[in-house]
Amino acid sequence: MPLFAPGSDEALVAALRAGDARARAQLFDAHGPHVQRVLARVLGVDQELGDLLHDVFIEAYTSIARLDDPRALRGWLTTIAVFTARGCIRRRKRRSWLRFFGWDEMPEAAAPAGQSEAALALRRVQAVLERMPEDDRIAFALRFLEGMELTEVAAACQVSLATIKRRLSRAEERFRREAASEPALGRWLDDEEESP
Repeated sequence: MPLFAPGSDEALVAALRAGDARARAQLFDAHGPHVQRVLARVLGVDQELGDLLHDVFIEAYTSIARLDDPRALRGWLTTIAVFTARGCIRRRKRRSWLRFFGWDEMPEAAAPAGQSEAALALRRVQAVLERMPEDDRIAFALRFLEGMELTEVAAACQVSLATIKRRLSRAEERFRREAASEPALGRWLDDEEESP
């Protein structure tokens, strides 16, 4: 049973600041699915998601005193998730020289029998996103995959609305250009252009 009523972020933040261990569990229970979804939208299916989710909440627990407005808890956690994902992307870029083969050079595993067209399209979307610059990738994932409002995306990335609009414009243009060459995505792009 929750200690605090759903939506009672002020009471939850007060308990976290007081060091209440039960409040930590409730924070995770209440916001863990959202944070995990944000990480997955930015990074795709990833073996490190569990560790990154843990990192986000450790950062939240240790820096809860810096949260100015307890009513902005969800947005604050989204910002931490964005910075955690960005750090993961940067670490991978630095480590990429250690790989003998790049992603493009590796043979593609055969799709499991019965894999849906949507699942294949999702894998291809992630492949396109992985080729984007990190800032554009994050903005695109939050806006178009997570469905966040422009103002929420700007706040999560800690940039102006104009900057987010520029990033999204670049990302959407690049996504359309690269996705057009992906057979699994061609039909999805055609469907979107035909819809009113």
